[in-house]
Amino acid sequence: LFNHESPRRGDTFVTRKITRAVARIAAGEQSELFMGNLDSVRDWGYAPEYVEAMWRMLQHDTPEDFVVATNTAYTVKDFLQLSFEHVGLDWEKYVRFDERYLRPTEVDSLIGDYSKAKDALGWTPSILTPRLAQIMVDADIQALELGGTRYVDSVQTV
Repeated sequence: LFNHESPRRGDTFVTRKITRAVARIAAGEQSELFMGNLDSVRDWGYAPEYVEAMWRMLQHDTPEDFVVATNTAYTVKDFLQLSFEHVGLDWEKYVRFDERYLRPTEVDSLIGDYSKAKDALGWTPSILTPRLAQIMVDADIQALELGGTRYVDSVQTV
């Protein structure tokens, strides 16, 4: 399974760190977001769709290894931009670099190929990173409106 995200992702993961900060900045509750490497490339997918892929694997006649991914590549900077644009803000006005968030052993690029899962299981992801960022930002905005609950989400479709 390649990176799979949802509004239930823990606060220490970069996607959730970004979307929670975007919600708080849009609400006037936060003024800056400190980040490390913005050039890391990831293949982010939507967790509920990955659960469907796992279910399909269990229905398959013979055990096999499958890659569950989206075949797409987005940088952390892309995710920042998509998230901030969703609320009408320019990410560059709020994001600050902090070397404490650099990882000495970080992998620069992680991109998967789900073609075997598509061919054998009929599985194809439909929610890609741009929509995923919107789903997560919307859930964090809703959570703030409900008094800052840890997360609010419902499974989304295209």
